[in-house]
Amino acid sequence: MTEQRRSLREHLPTCEARIAIILGSGLAGLADAVEEPVRIPYDAIAGFPRIGVSGHSGEVVAGLLGGVPVLLLSGRVHYYENGDASAMRPVIEALAAFGIGTLVLTNAAGSLREEMAPGTVMLIEDHIAFSGRNPLIGEPSDRRFVGMTSAYDAALRESLIAAAAAEGETLHRGVYMWLSGPSFETPAEIRMARLLGADAVGMSTVPETILARFCGLKVAAASVITNYGAGMTGAELSHAETKDVAPRGGRSLAAILKRALPALAAA
Repeated sequence: MTEQRRSLREHLPTCEARIAIILGSGLAGLADAVEEPVRIPYDAIAGFPRIGVSGHSGEVVAGLLGGVPVLLLSGRVHYYENGDASAMRPVIEALAAFGIGTLVLTNAAGSLREEMAPGTVMLIEDHIAFSGRNPLIGEPSDRRFVGMTSAYDAALRESLIAAAAAEGETLHRGVYMWLSGPSFETPAEIRMARLLGADAVGMSTVPETILARFCGLKVAAASVITNYGAGMTGAELSHAETKDVAPRGGRSLAAILKRALPALAAA
């Protein structure tokens, strides 16, 4: 039993959640919809990281969402904060040890497609890890050779697509490219990303997907689109814009997730 798992269980002795959601920018309101919530600050859980990005609160919220027991993780550590691609490994290992079988990842991202406007949502079907780092570097066992052909579970994706249709929400689909940040991309880098087959770019999620698959978890992921990529409109990008636009797409994604949760938990 890991120290992190033991600490989680001490705070949540009767929790039966088998699905967890990491909340990216714009999704903080989803935690307010949890029934019978138990809120645990990250700094109260052994081994959990400190959160250093505005807009990420850094707490675990446990309870019922759509009648389904869930753990919501409000806040993540990004590679650009400390140069450690494996910074979320203690968290994800603790989730796996706790009994979580499915991890849903959400983030804010920039669109590379004109028809995928800010305020909409993109289901991640695949990713391109372009940061040059991997969170399993240094892992000594042969478990480090994780297959990524089906990184994003097909059945979970279908559940989210069905939920979006039922809610009347537009759900784009595409490939997410992870770049290191924290600076935004240049117009030339955006042109490169489009040539390589990316539909959206961002600074998170991919390390967590790799770690989750390493731990045997099924993964689904979606991006809240907060801006167009650099050079597509002529406007400069900013973190303030991300925080301002994210809640709009976040409301759509929250509705999709709440509708999909029973199917996601059963998948």
